[in-house]
Amino acid sequence: MKQQNWVDKKMKKQILVVLFVVVLLSPFFANAIAASSGDDWSMFRGDLKHTGYSTTAPATSNEALWKFDTESTIGASPTIVDGKVYIASNAGSIYCLNAKDGSQIWTVSLSSMSIVSSSMAYSEGRLYFGSFNGYVYCLDAANGRIVWSYLTRDSIQSSPAVANGHVYIGSWDGDLYCIDALSGNKVWNYTTGALVDSSPAVVEGRVYFGSADKNFYCLDATTGEKIWSYATDKTIQSSPAVVDGYVYIGSQDSNIYCLNALTGEKVWNSWIESWVDSSPAVANGYVYIGSGVSDTPDKNVYCLNAQTGEKVWSYQTYDGIYSSPAVAGDYVYVGGWDGNIYCLNATDGTQIWIYTTQAQINSSPAVSDGIVYIASWDHNVYALGSQAAGQSGGVDSWVIVVAIVAAAVVLAAALIVLRGKKQGSKRPKHR
Repeated sequence: MKQQNWVDKKMKKQILVVLFVVVLLSPFFANAIAASSGDDWSMFRGDLKHTGYSTTAPATSNEALWKFDTESTIGASPTIVDGKVYIASNAGSIYCLNAKDGSQIWTVSLSSMSIVSSSMAYSEGRLYFGSFNGYVYCLDAANGRIVWSYLTRDSIQSSPAVANGHVYIGSWDGDLYCIDALSGNKVWNYTTGALVDSSPAVVEGRVYFGSADKNFYCLDATTGEKIWSYATDKTIQSSPAVVDGYVYIGSQDSNIYCLNALTGEKVWNSWIESWVDSSPAVANGYVYIGSGVSDTPDKNVYCLNAQTGEKVWSYQTYDGIYSSPAVAGDYVYVGGWDGNIYCLNATDGTQIWIYTTQAQINSSPAVSDGIVYIASWDHNVYALGSQAAGQSGGVDSWVIVVAIVAAAVVLAAALIVLRGKKQGSKRPKHR
């Protein structure tokens, strides 16, 4: 009997230890599950390939779920990670907002002369971006604390890409920089012939970007050595999309180019009636891009066949387009210099809805969990979609914690019952 009591006490002690460990670790499990449950838009154009494509549910409604006033013009595009919206204003303020209701979680302000139109890249709990004061910044995403900063030789408007522990970003000093993501130390820099506004894509160990020297470059991501370059006839401000072995990019020579990603050889080019600053989105065999803002803009959003460059459809807005399209499902989203946010049918270009802001839009849309996020020069960040959007994409952390603890309790109870049955089977049977 004493032996039985000792076994029961030992088993209970083991079960209590297991329950304690589960409760202790459950918040970490919850955070991991919550972080992976949504469809994040973690950098400019959404991913390292710069596809501009999201697998999330599309925003089918132009209902304004919320808007947040930064009290300054906004040129940057939103970054959406784990239920939070990160965005910078042209006053040099950085904001972290709740993606569901737009409430402010934290904000920090940089020094004077620090316009930020670079869009943030999120990686492993840190935010990376550039500023007009010439610095590349790394912030703690939890509270906005500056972790490190690196000074280039001129202003930065390029948006960074973070891959394999390295930050890649262009500067108006004409260089493309590779910086260690942890320390902020420069790994290498590659010098072009003019400023670099284009935001780099990083795919399979290569960095792709354009320069105002009219050339498009492909570099080795590890060493910074040039693999190939392709010359256009005018400045390149557009950022590339690299999909299925092809590079798609616009130039101010009024062409959209498709190049072989390995060799740099031209596959096709498609001419439009205005220069191209917008960056392409590539999805389901199609390229979506806007015409530029100029004295004589052609004001169109274009859909091209990704294999041939043939125009599939065009949609005319009321002015030029700096904003770069985003695609989710059969929906295309883009902002216009006319102040409108457009939602178009991706197949035929018909208008689904329009939302009008109070100023021009330079920002590019980000789509996550059925909501489209975008900023305007009217100082506001907007979240558009239906009330039900975003509610099914993730689960609150406390619900996950309760579920984990409940499962642990059930498991413990099952172990007790099982142990009881084993002990019962060992007792001598009475005849």
